[in-house]
Amino acid sequence: MLRRYDEDNSGRPGLLLLANILVGGFEPFQNCPSEVAQENRHALAWSLQKRGGYEGKLTSLEIAIISESKQFLSSSACQKVVDAVYRGRVVYTPNAFIDILPDHYKHKPIALYDPKKAPLLNQYRLIVPRSRNIIEVCQFTVLLILYCVCMMNRDHTQFTGYEICFTVYAAGWVLDEFASMLEHGWHVHTQNLWSFLDITFVIIYTLYLIIRLHGWFTGNIEEGRQALDILSIAAPILLPRLAFNLMPENMLFISLRAMMADFTALSLIAVWCFAGFLLAMKWLSMGNNGVEPDDSPDPLTISKWMLWIWFGLDGTGIQEAPSFHAILGPVLMVTYAFLGNTLFLTVLVSILSNTFSKIAADATAEIQFRRAVLTFEGVKSDALFAYRPPFNILALLILLPLKFAASPRWFHKVNVAAVRVLNAPILLAISLYERRWLWKSKKRAPLGPLKRSKWLFLNFSSLNVHGDLQAVFDTDPPQSVLDQIEEEDELEDAILENSFAATANKDFMDRELSPGSSVQRRRRFSSVWQG
Repeated sequence: MLRRYDEDNSGRPGLLLLANILVGGFEPFQNCPSEVAQENRHALAWSLQKRGGYEGKLTSLEIAIISESKQFLSSSACQKVVDAVYRGRVVYTPNAFIDILPDHYKHKPIALYDPKKAPLLNQYRLIVPRSRNIIEVCQFTVLLILYCVCMMNRDHTQFTGYEICFTVYAAGWVLDEFASMLEHGWHVHTQNLWSFLDITFVIIYTLYLIIRLHGWFTGNIEEGRQALDILSIAAPILLPRLAFNLMPENMLFISLRAMMADFTALSLIAVWCFAGFLLAMKWLSMGNNGVEPDDSPDPLTISKWMLWIWFGLDGTGIQEAPSFHAILGPVLMVTYAFLGNTLFLTVLVSILSNTFSKIAADATAEIQFRRAVLTFEGVKSDALFAYRPPFNILALLILLPLKFAASPRWFHKVNVAAVRVLNAPILLAISLYERRWLWKSKKRAPLGPLKRSKWLFLNFSSLNVHGDLQAVFDTDPPQSVLDQIEEEDELEDAILENSFAATANKDFMDRELSPGSSVQRRRRFSSVWQG
């Protein structure tokens, strides 16, 4: 049905119609019988904030993301709307689950954005997914730089200026991440490609901040050292996260997220099952061969031996197995070695290979699904997202109490004025860019690797003896050739349409003038045809 809507409605009016279908809000039990609504009244009151009649409404795009309808999201009609929302051609006010700093004085309906008629400093352009994605990459780059500078100049005895800057900025970044979790819910947020990295960093930063502040208040230098040690393990999280941002459509990263989920689930199941071997060997070692229970190997030592066997690093556990029990000890340890080092690893490799094969077999649908998730998550309704870290902390401390003291109209005015002042250079750059390039027609780039740069210092193919052959495939066809192809396609469509119409008319005439038809029917058809 969506494809038919797309085929029958072209141009900007058709885009607006598709946008109303996909991003227009509706209630899950809309138009249902009253008795059904009464039975499910507990599910109808899920929204915690009032939005003037718009609370509790969902969108087709959100439902497709939650249900992981990747074939639906990869359709041309759906991707047309997703791309328009991502670029800011289609604007609307999204419906969020919880807003930390709500500003719902104005609710913008779904419309096509005209940058030439909009104000020069339009604060609503900060929630356009493309602009917000660029801003978030810049924010994370600043966070990564401050983190590296802080760790290279670490001093556990006192707070340095670098550490204070990092701590304050990271607090604002964590607040932005927490607001993103509340915006569309946990399930949608975790569909993001790098969400598990962000959540891990939030946990590490929270532990660091608690221990660091406690050690500072109590004057415990050792706690300060431990806090910085905890913060140092965030490096394996932050560096790959930047790669995820810069290459969100790379199949390795897309498959890595799914394989990490399978690996974690299978590892937890294996640890749970193999805990029985740990208990059995610990209980066997207690009191056997005249050894006192207190002198038997502790569970940590036995776990270390089992872990070495699991990864195939060392066989100390098998050598020490007779000390548990002369017969049962070696039997248990060898059985565990077969199950853990052989069976588990084989099953793990098979599952991960199957996961990667499924994703690679439908790479286009996976990439389109990630684009939809990135677009939907980029449209924010919370006013807190208009403030860059660490100004969002000040906005939370100042504007949130003002929300309860001022009227919605005056709160909206204060919020808009603050956003425009703090983001004036960004808003001006966005406005100047969109006035010239937003609605400019552009051929959609095909899925796959990007073409090589034409800059000499990045184009290493020029050093190849077959560089001219590579240049043939990297060169785009001229616009005149593309226009000629479009004209020939339109002409071919017109010929096919006329041929189909002629065939239909001929079949109709043969049927009407056939000898089996009535005389009155043939006379009536002849008079109509001649007329």
